Amino acid sequence: MSLDKATVAKVANLARIKIEEKDLEPMAAELNNILGWVEQLGEVDTDDVEPMTSVAEMSLRWRADEVTDGGYVEDVVANGPNHEDGFFAVPKVIE
Repeated sequence: MSLDKATVAKVANLARIKIEEKDLEPMAAELNNILGWVEQLGEVDTDDVEPMTSVAEMSLRWRADEVTDGGYVEDVVANGPNHEDGFFAVPKVIE
């Protein structure tokens, strides 16, 4: 894929980036280089490569899945302007 000056100007306009007319050609060349690198990445054989989240081997710490907080309903709803039966009360918006 190759970008021309008109495409670069359109993308710059959509991104709300001001690019002077004299800078369109160099920007098109830079973007074409970047797109070339992306195409090269697409040619790399990654069939036997496992997905990874980091270059360093890591494992997440596990913790017990238990409720550690609760039973403070009155304290929580006291932060709102209006509450009833342990729930925030809000004005009706749909008739």
